[in-house]
Amino acid sequence: MPMISVSMFPGRTAEQKQALVREVTDAFVRTCGGNPDGVWVTINEIPAEHWAAGGTLFSDR
Repeated sequence: MPMISVSMFPGRTAEQKQALVREVTDAFVRTCGGNPDGVWVTINEIPAEHWAAGGTLFSDR
């Protein structure tokens, strides 16, 4: 069973998250095959002060 993890900043609505997991699941099944019920998706909401790129926190950008 595949496990797909999505990391993003907080702030999306429940409806947006539902649409995201539906689309990610559908894309996996289209591309790799399998049963949608066997595709697990987790959403990790990471605050901007806990995420950095290029040595700079996103909260400081």
